Amino acid sequence: MSGAFLAGLIVASIGAYTIVNRNAMEDSLQNARIIMEGASAIRTYTSESVSPLLQEKMKVEFLPYAIPSFAAQANFRLVQRKLPEYSYREPTLNPTNLNDKATDWEADIINDFRNSPDKTEATITRATPAGPYLTLARPLKVGSERCLTCHSTPDKAPPTMTALYGSQNGFGWKLGEVIGAQVVSIPLAVPLERANRALMLFLGALAVTFTLVVLVVDLLLRFIVVKPVKEISDMASAVSLGKLDTPEFVRGSQDEIGSLATSFNRMRRSLQNALKMLEAQG
Repeated sequence: MSGAFLAGLIVASIGAYTIVNRNAMEDSLQNARIIMEGASAIRTYTSESVSPLLQEKMKVEFLPYAIPSFAAQANFRLVQRKLPEYSYREPTLNPTNLNDKATDWEADIINDFRNSPDKTEATITRATPAGPYLTLARPLKVGSERCLTCHSTPDKAPPTMTALYGSQNGFGWKLGEVIGAQVVSIPLAVPLERANRALMLFLGALAVTFTLVVLVVDLLLRFIVVKPVKEISDMASAVSLGKLDTPEFVRGSQDEIGSLATSFNRMRRSLQNALKMLEAQG
């Protein structure tokens, strides 16, 4: 039973580990998608409701908060005050603001989107000094001619923008081109720790349950099987030594032990009768 339990515990551990870690990953991915949708909503609102109102002022002064990318990232920086481990970026291969320059691993994601135009989402797990991180990314494409007003050539860009950021970066974009990505990164240390703690609790409960079952089964076997069989064995030994006055084994149940006791008592009586007949004939 112990061997069977150990084998079952190993199989259960592997299965439970897979399930709890997969659930932790799915929950984290769902959180990343919520962050992503929130950022996309801010981009859309800024593009449709804020930017048009500031077009005239943009001719006099460049206002970054009228840009969807800036608005989404600035909004998330407010979220980071309470959740500093979480991040939202819109890295670009050729950004206007060099703060949005893609790192090596971000550039790999962007180039993957460029090489796979039909790909709409990517999920990766990264090992960092702070622990594992789940990263969700979606491509950023030049979706309208309005984007090219600022990013086609420096001479067509608003002078207030080139005065702020210069004319060396953020130009040469083409309509429909993947120029960057929305990237959400969230830590996995906490959800994985919770998952492993739940796994340990489950395995501990399983071990306690098995121990109790073994104790109950052991007691039942001792009183229902082992003890009666030992009594019958002792009676058989006594009869085999000629002690025919040994009391019968009384078992009122109809189970296998009761059937064995009945058969043994019948054999004992038959043996007694046979010996009495032999003595009478002698």
